Amino acid sequence: MSTHPLPDSNPTLHIDGKGVAWITFDDPERKVNVLTEQILTRLSEHLVEVRNLALQSKVHVVVLWSGKSGFFAGADLAVIEALEDPAEAAEGSRFGQRVFRSLREVGVPTVAAVHGICLGGGVEMALACSHRVASDAPSTKMGLPEVLLGILPAWGGTTRLPRLIGIQASLDLLLSGRQLSSSAARRMGLVDEVVPAELFREKVTEFAAAAAASPHKKSSARRPLLRRVMDDTSLGRRVILSMAKKRVMAQTGGHYPAPLKILEVVGRSGNKRIGKALEIEARAAGELVATPVSKNLIHVFHLREEARKGTGVDDETVEPGRVEYLAVLGAGVMGGGIAQLAAYRGIHVRMKDIRQEAVASGLQHARGLFTGLVKRRKLRRLEADQRMTLISGGLGYDGFKRQDLVVEAVVEEMDIKRIVLRETEDAVGKECILATNTSSLSVDEMASALARPENFVGMHFFNPVHRMPLVEVVRGARSSDHAVATTYALALTLGKVPVVTNDGPGFLVNRILGPYINEAGFLLADGASVEAVDRAAKRFGMPMGPLRLVDEVGIDITRHAGQSLYEALGERLTPSAPLVALADSGRLGKKGGLGFYCYENGKDKGADPEIYAVLSKTVPEVRADFGEREIRGRLVLAMLNEAARVLEEGIVPRASDVDLGMIMGTGFPPFRGGLLRFADTIHTRTILSRLEELEERHGARFAPAELIRRLARENRGFYEAFPS
Repeated sequence: MSTHPLPDSNPTLHIDGKGVAWITFDDPERKVNVLTEQILTRLSEHLVEVRNLALQSKVHVVVLWSGKSGFFAGADLAVIEALEDPAEAAEGSRFGQRVFRSLREVGVPTVAAVHGICLGGGVEMALACSHRVASDAPSTKMGLPEVLLGILPAWGGTTRLPRLIGIQASLDLLLSGRQLSSSAARRMGLVDEVVPAELFREKVTEFAAAAAASPHKKSSARRPLLRRVMDDTSLGRRVILSMAKKRVMAQTGGHYPAPLKILEVVGRSGNKRIGKALEIEARAAGELVATPVSKNLIHVFHLREEARKGTGVDDETVEPGRVEYLAVLGAGVMGGGIAQLAAYRGIHVRMKDIRQEAVASGLQHARGLFTGLVKRRKLRRLEADQRMTLISGGLGYDGFKRQDLVVEAVVEEMDIKRIVLRETEDAVGKECILATNTSSLSVDEMASALARPENFVGMHFFNPVHRMPLVEVVRGARSSDHAVATTYALALTLGKVPVVTNDGPGFLVNRILGPYINEAGFLLADGASVEAVDRAAKRFGMPMGPLRLVDEVGIDITRHAGQSLYEALGERLTPSAPLVALADSGRLGKKGGLGFYCYENGKDKGADPEIYAVLSKTVPEVRADFGEREIRGRLVLAMLNEAARVLEEGIVPRASDVDLGMIMGTGFPPFRGGLLRFADTIHTRTILSRLEELEERHGARFAPAELIRRLARENRGFYEAFPS
């Protein structure tokens, strides 16, 4: 027996000869399945039909199946983004909850057959089923990323997950948004069985038959005794929730409502019946969806998705080249990091340096990064060793004729870079792309030394390479679309977030970061304490304060970057006296054990009590009592003013480019949506007024950018003037 749905209906229902009801999701208008109101309504209709057939013993089990390469990518984000009314959002949650509750009310077992990506609402649908089976394909991943969007799983996920796998394991997923492989999901108890992907349909059919024969059979996954004691006692639950809240506050500073609301829902609903627990979840979801933080995080998600789907060029006909062989010039920490990252993604890498010790050091650094992945259980030792064999090194240009792309990461001196790049161009094939990893030197000036400047771009990785997500792809005046698109595609392959910029002092991120760090120095000169400056920045949401950042980057590197900006941009970037004094002291920051802060084995031991003596006459003898608002205003407005100039000069064409770069490159707080989205909430007229006030008090470095004056006159924001 089978139904006869309309060809474009989704999902479809088919009853096979063995009484298995196959509900298949295959949206004809999307590449991936997304849960919409229409799909949920159609699912509900099918479940009513299945229930009637089950009463007639014509259906014995239900299988939820995907006709695509993945199960579900989640809910329709556009609908969530458009919701402004908490009551309306809560009602949307209740609607999804009702549909998913009906999966347990059809009178027969329900099986979620998970192959490929299964996120958000897809996991919640699976949780609502009585059974879950997953394929062993590497692409099969399960996760609840809602917390990363400032919301919570609102179709029963926050309620059902702790009841299935325990509170500790569920909080790990709910608060992190991380994705699990099918094997990890099996160990955790999220799925009942993992089966071979190549036999998935056959094995799901067998699993469904077994579920129909033994509908009340429980999962064989068992939690350790201590975990069960903690999960299943009121005292244990209170301890777990209390510890989790402390971790959340330490990590987020309380800026993100969603993780705290998740803890509240899990705590309040744990001992309640499912109906009351789901109502607590729905009300909490309504409150979160309407928050500015959620809207900002969804905005950031869209920025990342746009970057992930882009090519870096406007011409849609340009096909990026494939990079299978990569060379890295300079085998330092940066070069070793780039090599390891590429080898991890299956790319053959050749490292070159002028000293054998440097090559050995680069190989050792790459091996150390692989060892770290093994320790964190991201790779097996055999897998790490196999990837490490993709990296080789030497002193000459052996094998460079087959390289698809070469990244230059030698010392930051223009003359040396020009010589190295010219030599390399002679050693590689005519189609090979050359990329410089410079953080501040002119791409166009380097290109002038090359015979094929169209094959040359900037590819600026941020340090440490394996942690920082941003790569600036710098288009020179003569860079071809093919070179830009190929470099952009390589960045995506390496798991990075690329942003294309034009050539200019400091490119995008360092250009905006320079005045911010410099202003921190001026605040010290005016009497602010190291702790007060960094505390104000952290409370604003930055991952660390600007002075702590100087230590992290390296005082010598910060000095070089600051001097380059000063030489290129003039008096308004004159280095502040305290930063100059610190650089003259010979301190190096974290890598040397001493900077603004003291370090022991790489760990921050607090501000150095001798720092003001080191800064000597550049700071007052007595620290002034600066208000946090004053410090925060000067730091943020310094960045905003420079960001406006970046747009004025066409370094990037869109406000969203600035925001993506600052979030991914500096950790600018995502909950604020980005530097310029934050600016638009303040309004350019207010920004202009504050800058004029600061200019009067502190001088020309706060002179408002002409763009800010124009937007204030026109009563427009940055996103309106520079849209995507």
